[in-house]
Amino acid sequence: MAWRFVLFLFLSSLSATIAQPAQPATVGHHHRTVPPRLTLNYYAKTCPQFDQIVEDTVYNKQSTNPTTAAATLRLFFHDCMVDGCDASILISSTPTNTAERDQDINLSLAGDGFDVVTRIKNAVELACPNVVSCADILSVATRNLVKQVGGPFYQVQLGRKDGLVSMASHVEGNLATVNTSMDQMIEMFKEKGFTIEEMVALTGGGHTIGFSHCNQFSNRIFNYGSPSGVDPTLNPVFANRLKQICANYQANPTQAAFNDPMTPGTFDNMYFQNLRKGLGLLGTDQALMNDPRTKPIVNTFAANQSAFFDTFAQAMVKTSLVGVKTGKHGQVRVRCDRFN
Repeated sequence: MAWRFVLFLFLSSLSATIAQPAQPATVGHHHRTVPPRLTLNYYAKTCPQFDQIVEDTVYNKQSTNPTTAAATLRLFFHDCMVDGCDASILISSTPTNTAERDQDINLSLAGDGFDVVTRIKNAVELACPNVVSCADILSVATRNLVKQVGGPFYQVQLGRKDGLVSMASHVEGNLATVNTSMDQMIEMFKEKGFTIEEMVALTGGGHTIGFSHCNQFSNRIFNYGSPSGVDPTLNPVFANRLKQICANYQANPTQAAFNDPMTPGTFDNMYFQNLRKGLGLLGTDQALMNDPRTKPIVNTFAANQSAFFDTFAQAMVKTSLVGVKTGKHGQVRVRCDRFN
């Protein structure tokens, strides 16, 4: 695609001018324990091939489609923050129900995330039919892909069931948008049991890889409330490059820019270093550097990648346990995109 070439030129031009945490016993401020029936070796007897199938599939997919890791991480987060980690984001809409994936904020979710889950599910169903949930597949695939592109390893408890509900109307207020204030973001994460430090780590983890479409940050470069029309917190060179990349974004909505213009394909702490240089792509990114509650955390993570990795891994374990369904509260779907 043409925008990929433009992004490559942008990256080249701009460039010129693992810890493994202990498994916590509790989750969140309210001491939510690991849900019953979840264990690290849940499929050891019923589907011993599971881990190898996931490992092989995500390796091959990421190797041929480098956007897969970022797409899957975002898909996982959008799933867990709405009604819990129950693979409800994977459900397709029907004439009588508009599912989560068709709510406005989810329309930009890249297809590679959905595809890698489908590939794993197909392979797992051949090896051990009706055993492994789509929710567990998404959780483990995300962990493996994060590790594959340089991020930290963390343990994933298994035994989730797939949810029985997927409604677009449930998304509102659970995921940050370009207009979400820092107060709203902090409260949104707090309600799910996350600290401010974990919120910053999850934001950095989600934006150290991947890209965002121009319409998500166009207001910062074309019609900001300043004499130049550009957000003054943006690095001027960066802003000019973004203007070139997004010059035709209204006619071509696929135009996009890397979230981390320096190391877009590597999971590292460069995102936080970028924020200190005015290279935060989204308004919510740069807000982390401007808010006194989050700025010290940004500076810590920018200076210490291990601190970032430790906190991110801890926060991902927490995320993977949000709203988990077990027993009769869910099912193991035969296909991830529709209920049984």
